[in-house]
Amino acid sequence: MRTRHVNLLVALVAVLLFSFSCFCISRMTHTGNQLTNCRNQISEFKETILRLKNKTEINRQELIKAFNQMKYKLAEREDASLNSVKKKVNALNKNETVSNAFEVLRFFVPHLRRVDRIYPDVIIGKEKTGVSFALGISTVNRGNHSYLKQTLTSIISRMTLSEEKDSVVIVSIADSNEDYLKSVVDMITKKFKRQLMSGSLEVISIPAYFYPNISHAKQSTDDSEKLESWRIKQVLDFCFLMLYAQPKAMYYLQLEDDILANKMYLTKITDFVHNITSNNWFYIEFSVLGFIGKLFKSEDLIDFVHFFLMFYKDKPIDLLLGDIFQVKMCNPGETLEKCTERNKHIRIRYKPSLFQHVGIQSSFPGREQYFKEI
Repeated sequence: MRTRHVNLLVALVAVLLFSFSCFCISRMTHTGNQLTNCRNQISEFKETILRLKNKTEINRQELIKAFNQMKYKLAEREDASLNSVKKKVNALNKNETVSNAFEVLRFFVPHLRRVDRIYPDVIIGKEKTGVSFALGISTVNRGNHSYLKQTLTSIISRMTLSEEKDSVVIVSIADSNEDYLKSVVDMITKKFKRQLMSGSLEVISIPAYFYPNISHAKQSTDDSEKLESWRIKQVLDFCFLMLYAQPKAMYYLQLEDDILANKMYLTKITDFVHNITSNNWFYIEFSVLGFIGKLFKSEDLIDFVHFFLMFYKDKPIDLLLGDIFQVKMCNPGETLEKCTERNKHIRIRYKPSLFQHVGIQSSFPGREQYFKEI
């Protein structure tokens, strides 16, 4: 009986152990499945994170690329805007420089104080600056006679290409006749198109308001009054042209619209100026006639213009040129001949003359002239 009880007990324990083992195995299997599921979920999560990371990196690279493109475009626009501003400022400064040069006229010609801005009516050309020589030619209507084309052809054709590049010829139309203005502009734009395009030739016109009221002299029947009016206007014409040319070049050469230049004239002028030992010269005469062929240092032009404007009603400009020399260089009571001899290193005359006067019909209506160089 006792042995039976022991066997039952052992069987019960065995059943319990088997049940517990089954339970444990079942739990372990379930836990393992959970762990496997968890591991799979972790793997999927890691893959998702990796995809997101890769996507984020791609997006970051795209953002950086887009940002850099934006920066580049902004920099381009900023540079373009800056260059545009610089061009506008440079153009403005250039125009202001020329415009400011004319302000001195208000002091000597009182009616100009009521004018807002003193400036040429017409400017055709590149407004070239920074050259060695500015050559000024003032032209007016001579009726059926015109020497301007012949003069310009002579002046330009007898320059070398390098001299043409380092100079500017300025034609100043000092006539209110619109037909004459148009004819000059048409002639120059057709005949001298290359020089206009390169900047070595410019055309300006003097505004009608520039001149003081001298209409009474024009309407007078007295030739002396008409001649006085013509001389006054001529001095003012030269002054306006000199003020316009002054900022452009190192030297200013005054010419007229009825002359011919000798061969290699500008080469000879350049060599002569460079061979002068002293830079203290006042002006150099490359022609003895009137105001033709007078070379000035541009830095001195303003002083000459001031003097001419002080006495523009009193004498022709070639006589005023002698007066300013006498005022600045001669001793009191000294004759002009002695003064000229004493200052021959300052007032210099080149021989032979480099320009020939060919115009017979004077710019003064109805008058003929037969002046020739000697």
